[in-house]
Amino acid sequence: MANVSKKVSWSGRDVDDDEAAPLLRRTARPGTPAGEATPLLNGAGPAAVRASPHSAFFRIGQMSNVELDDELLDPDTDPLHPFPKEIPHNEKLLSLKYESLDYDNSENQLFLEEERRINHTAFRTVEIKRWVICAMIGILTGLVACFIDIVVEKLAGLKYRVVKDNIDKFTARGGLSFSLLLWASLNVAFVLLGSVIVAFIEPVAAGSGIPQIKCFLNGVKIPHVVRLKTLVIKVSGVILSVVGGLAVGKEGPMIHSGSVIAAGVSQGRSTSLKRDFKIFEYFRRDTEKRDFVSAGAAAGVSAAFGAPVGGVLFSLEEGASFWNQFLTWRIFFASMISTFTLNFVLSIYHGNVWDLSSPGLINFGRFDTETMVYTIHEIPIFIAMGVTDLGNTPYSESPWDVSPPPSGRLLPGQPAPLPESRTRSSFLVPGGILGAVFNALNYWLTMFRIRYIHRPCLQVIEAMLVAAVTATVAFVLIYSSRDCQPLQGSSVSYPLQLFCADGEYNSMAAAFFNTPEKSVVSLFHDPPGSYNPMTLGLFTLVYFFLACWTYGLTVSAGVFIPSLLIGAAWGRLFGISLSYLTGAAVWADPGKYALMGAAAQLGGIVRMTLSLTVIMMEATSNVTYGFPIMLVLMTAKIVGDVFIEGLYDMHIQLQSVPFLHWEAPVTSHSLTAREVMSTPVTCLRRREKPARLQGLILRSQLIVLLKHKVFIERSCMGLLRRRLRLKDFRDAYPRFPPIQSIHVSQDERECTMDLSEFMNPSPYTVPQEASLPRVFKLFRALGLRHLVVVDNCNQVVGLVTRKDLARYRLGKGGLEELSLAQT
Repeated sequence: MANVSKKVSWSGRDVDDDEAAPLLRRTARPGTPAGEATPLLNGAGPAAVRASPHSAFFRIGQMSNVELDDELLDPDTDPLHPFPKEIPHNEKLLSLKYESLDYDNSENQLFLEEERRINHTAFRTVEIKRWVICAMIGILTGLVACFIDIVVEKLAGLKYRVVKDNIDKFTARGGLSFSLLLWASLNVAFVLLGSVIVAFIEPVAAGSGIPQIKCFLNGVKIPHVVRLKTLVIKVSGVILSVVGGLAVGKEGPMIHSGSVIAAGVSQGRSTSLKRDFKIFEYFRRDTEKRDFVSAGAAAGVSAAFGAPVGGVLFSLEEGASFWNQFLTWRIFFASMISTFTLNFVLSIYHGNVWDLSSPGLINFGRFDTETMVYTIHEIPIFIAMGVTDLGNTPYSESPWDVSPPPSGRLLPGQPAPLPESRTRSSFLVPGGILGAVFNALNYWLTMFRIRYIHRPCLQVIEAMLVAAVTATVAFVLIYSSRDCQPLQGSSVSYPLQLFCADGEYNSMAAAFFNTPEKSVVSLFHDPPGSYNPMTLGLFTLVYFFLACWTYGLTVSAGVFIPSLLIGAAWGRLFGISLSYLTGAAVWADPGKYALMGAAAQLGGIVRMTLSLTVIMMEATSNVTYGFPIMLVLMTAKIVGDVFIEGLYDMHIQLQSVPFLHWEAPVTSHSLTAREVMSTPVTCLRRREKPARLQGLILRSQLIVLLKHKVFIERSCMGLLRRRLRLKDFRDAYPRFPPIQSIHVSQDERECTMDLSEFMNPSPYTVPQEASLPRVFKLFRALGLRHLVVVDNCNQVVGLVTRKDLARYRLGKGGLEELSLAQT
C-alpha cells in the first residue's frame, strides 16, 4: 500500500531538518527504500572516468546526477495538506521518511588527525567531561521529576478537595448531579489544555515516549524527539493528564524527559534557543549523543521508581544498541545522582531534610511484615497468576449488594446486603493473558485512530471525551457502591463518606478518587478486609478498559502505573479468594498477591523481564520477592508473546518505523546481500583507475562542503579563508542546512572538490553472497547507517540500508516482506 498520508506519524511533521531529501538519488529495484540518504561512493560505478589513480577530485559540473529537489519546503514549517476523512493504513508497511543515525564514526583524515593530537592528558579531560555530563543529567532529571511530583500533588489535591467538599455538601440534601458535573468539568478542562499543547505544538510529546526513545537508541532518527520544546510540552502535558484524572501515570514520561535532558546537556548548546555555550563540542555527533541518551533514559527510570540499578538494566534491555563497561558505570552514576537529587529535594519539600526516604516518584512501601513472607508451596500459585486467576464474587441477589455494615445508609428500595463471608467462586479472571488482551484491544483502537482521528482537533475532542467518561464512570461506581470501611487506621487521602455511616468511607472511592500512584500503594498495603471482592472486580474491569482507551490519546501519559493498578486490583482479589478457600490462612495476605498481580499485568503488557524484576525489587525495598516476581514476569511474557507482541513494539510497528531487533528473522538464511541490497547505486564519478571503492561520504558532509564552497579552484586562487575542520561539521550538527539553502552558481558548477580528507576511506563492506543474518548482525552490532555491498573486484554493486533489513520479518506464515510507503 503506497503513499499513505504523511499525517500518520509520531511528530506530525513531514520532514525534519536535514531529513528533507537525499542529496543523491539512486535508481533502485521496485520497492527500494529510496528515502534513505545515500552516501557518495567514489569510484564505485562502472561509469567512473578512468584517470589518474591518485586523483581525488570530482567536478561540480558532474552534479547532473544530483537532484536539487525544488519541491521541498522549509522543514520548520508544515505544508498545508487536505485532511482526508479516512487514511488507509496497513501494519505491513515500512515508512520511507525515517532515516538512520550515524552511530559509526567517519574515520576520515580530519577525524584521524584530531584523534592523533589528543594526548593522554587530553583524553583524561574528555573522560572527566563525560562524568560531569552524566552528573548534570542526573541532577536535572531529578529536579524535573521533583517539579512534576510537587505540581501534580498541589493541583490534584486542590481538585480533589474541591470535589470532595462539594460531594459532602450535596450528599445529605441531594443534588449530586452538580458534583458529577463539577468533577467532569475540572477533568475535561485540564485534559483539554494538555491535549491542545501536544496536538498543536509538539505531537511527538504524546504518550510515554518510550517507543520513540527505543527507536532513537536503535539508530532511527525520530523527528523532534529530543528537542527542548518536546521536553517542555512533555512535562506540562503529563502534569495536566494526571491531574485531569485520566488512567495514566507520570512515571513513564520521565524516561523521555531524561533522554531529552541528556541529549541537550551533552551538546553544550540549544538549537531551539539558538544558544551555543561553546562547551562539550567534542560530543556533537550521534555516537556520543546515543550514549548520553542511554544515561538519560536510565536516570528517568531511576527518578520514577527510585531504582538506579533497574534504570541501568532498562536502558540495556529496552534500548541501547551499544554497551561497554565504562558506559555501564557512567549510566549507573547518572541514575544514582538522579535518585539522590529527587530524594534530597523532596525531603526538603516535606520538611525533613535528614529523611531520605522518598527515592522515587512512587514508592511501593516496604514488604517486610511477617504476614508478607512467602513459602515454597506458593511458587506454583505465583506462576499460575501469570496465566489465569480464579476470582470470587459475592453470593448475593444483586451484583451491587456488597456487604456494607448494617448501619450504612441505603437508597430507597435497596435490599439489605448479605454478610461478606457468604462468597462463592464464580468466574475466571485472566492474569497474564490480560496483557495480551490489553495490547490487542489497543492495537485495533490505534488503527482506528490512525485512519479516522488524524486531525488535531479530533484528537483533542477524543481526549476530552475520555476525560468526561472517566469521571462519569468513576462517579457512578462510587455512587452505586455500598462497600463501606472504617476510617480508623485508613491511609486514604480524600475519603468520601457518601451513603456510608459516620466514621466510615466508601471503599470504591478510595480506588478512583485519588492519583493512580497512591491507589497502587493502598492496594499493596491496606489491611485485609479493606476492599470487598465485588469492589475490586468492578474496579479491575472498568479501569482496564479505561486504561486501554486512554493509551494512545494525544496527551503526555505513561502506561506503567495504570498497568500496576489494574494488576494490583485483580491480584488483591486473587489473594482474597485464596484466603477464603484456605480458611483465612495467614500466608494468603492480599497485599502480597496484589504485588504479584501488578508485576504480571505490567509484564504482560510491556514484556519487560530483567529490568522490571529489579525495578519492582528496588521499589519494594525487599529482595525477598525477587524470585517470585521473576517467575511471574517470565510467565506473563511467554504467555503474552503467544498471542501478540509487547505494547511498545506494537506501536513502533504501527508507526512503520524501520526498527531492527537484536537478531534477524530465524528463517532468513536463504537470503543474501545481493537479494536484499538496493541497486544500482548512482555515484559521483572519480577520475581514477581501476574503478574500485575509494571511500564513503555522507550527504550532510557534502552539504557542509558546498556551504563553505571548498572548491579546488578557489583554493588555488587564494579565495578560501581557511582549511575546513571537524568543528565546522559539529557546528552544523544536528540540524544540517537543507539543500535549498545551498546556492551553487553556474560558474561554480564547473569547479571541482577534493574529497580525500573528508570521506571515510575504510567503510564497512560485505560481499554480495553474504547471508541476511550475517549482514543483519554486522549492521545492528556496529550501529551502521549504510553497508556497502561489493563484488570480487571490490566494485560497488549495491548498498544495504536500515529499511532493506527491516522490511523482512517473521510473520505467522513465515518470512514476510513489508511494503514501503511515504507515511
